[in-house]
Amino acid sequence: MMRLHLHLLSDSTGETLENIAKAALAQYDDVETIRHFWPMVRTEAHLERILQEISQNPGLVLFTLVNSEIRRTLETRCRALGLPAIAPMDGVTHALSGLLGQAAKARPGRQHVLDAAYFARVEAIHFTIAHDDGIGAEDWEDADIVLAGVSRSSKTPTSIYLANRGFKTANIPIVVESPPPPILYALKNPIVVGLTTSADRLIQVRRNRLLSLNQVTETAYVDQEAVVREVAFARRMFADNGWPVIDVTRRSIEETAAAIIALVGERRGDTRAES
Repeated sequence: MMRLHLHLLSDSTGETLENIAKAALAQYDDVETIRHFWPMVRTEAHLERILQEISQNPGLVLFTLVNSEIRRTLETRCRALGLPAIAPMDGVTHALSGLLGQAAKARPGRQHVLDAAYFARVEAIHFTIAHDDGIGAEDWEDADIVLAGVSRSSKTPTSIYLANRGFKTANIPIVVESPPPPILYALKNPIVVGLTTSADRLIQVRRNRLLSLNQVTETAYVDQEAVVREVAFARRMFADNGWPVIDVTRRSIEETAAAIIALVGERRGDTRAES
């Protein structure tokens, strides 16, 4: 099975870009796609952080960015890395401009109807980005979902995916030596979901991460016994607090998110999980 890192950059919610990527990937078999989803990319500083991740996980870059300077920077840097950077909407937009005799309006996300649901998604994305990796614990009560799990258990990409569906999502790493803040155990509004994975899979993911960063791969971070204890510690915490647990070992980000949305729907007693 081939492995592909797919980077999706959008200056809006990224919904259109995500649908294009899904349609294209459906044409191929035996491809393990690792999606890196980057919505609301509107500054050079934000782009610079993303470019670091792209250089560490090279692959195909798809983007919908209307800011010419940000586009130019992305294309130039990707060209230097030897990576394809494609704007899938450009061909359609250029054809329409020729037929209609007018230039396209360079406005991020203009295809969306500016209704309450749209603004909710934008708010959710901003909230989620600001509450990644244990940041902003004082605001967790305002979240819809809080994800907890050991390092490299897909918390961040799952959070971003959920945010794009309109769920304000915070996430926190579970570290044996550094207990979570007490507020985590007193949350009333958000549902807290534990993400777990097999120790073997976790070690493999962590080793790949260390290799991509050119760091030493023989540390406690990837030690078999240490990782087994770490996973067991997190599972025990989830059980002690009665939090639902999702094993992400063999799940895609979309599958994990779908399971979480179903849990939210069950808790609320509504049909939002079907949306």
